[in-house]
Amino acid sequence: MTDRDRHDLPTVRPLAGSRWRCDAAAAEPIERWAPEETPIGLSYDSEPYAVLMATPADVVDLALGFTLTERIASPEDVLDVRVSEQGGGLTADILLTKAGAARVLDRRRRTLEGRSSCGLCGLQNPQDALRDLPRLPPGLVVAPQAIQGALAALDRQQPLGAQTRATHAAAWASAEGEVLLIREDVGRHNALDKLIGAAGRAGLDPSAAFAVITSRCSYEMVEKAALAGLAMIVAISAPTALAVQKAEAADMTLVGLARHDGHTVFAGPDRIRDPLRPFAVA
Repeated sequence: MTDRDRHDLPTVRPLAGSRWRCDAAAAEPIERWAPEETPIGLSYDSEPYAVLMATPADVVDLALGFTLTERIASPEDVLDVRVSEQGGGLTADILLTKAGAARVLDRRRRTLEGRSSCGLCGLQNPQDALRDLPRLPPGLVVAPQAIQGALAALDRQQPLGAQTRATHAAAWASAEGEVLLIREDVGRHNALDKLIGAAGRAGLDPSAAFAVITSRCSYEMVEKAALAGLAMIVAISAPTALAVQKAEAADMTLVGLARHDGHTVFAGPDRIRDPLRPFAVA
């Protein structure tokens, strides 16, 4: 696999602004950092497939995660990912086996760029929006304290988020709540795809882990996690009704409203050990 995961393109830039506060007599000039949104083209065997607006870091992880969670090809079908700079953006060319290349023709073809806030841009048919998901195995068991521990660790380990306050993050946590990987991006879908791609490259077992995301949990986030083999997803915001429905259909545990003082289980409570027991986080 190509080693070039980081690129010369900047991930942040300074912006000038004028800040006003209720207790101030006048506005004051300020400068703060803003995250970059860069077009990243994804091609399969040099054939363009989609363009994502994303933070220009961990591009190989993004390409691999997108390939898996969009059911374009399996990890075994990917021979290499080659990233290059093109026209002010980046292109990731995913090289596939012959079997993988044949499957691309049967996948959902996109006609528009994928914006950082959207997971469905460019789909041609409504039926492509909702996909059947695999049933996830029941083996994972997590204590409430592990969820809170992973959430606290993620909160401390977002350098891009700390600098800009304008990005999302996704973390890969062990059943004990240890955060093993974190990826950040301006787009919540991109952050999760990057995480899934990075975990695949690292050989991490999804059946022994859960994901923590700093965004709302819409149904496509549930889909991506399920297709990666993650039986549990934790979100700091509330889920949508369809996200809960999809999680229940896949036998996934969905935890939302995860904050420093606790969390709420919306689906799959059997994976949470003693979910009603009071607990405290140091």
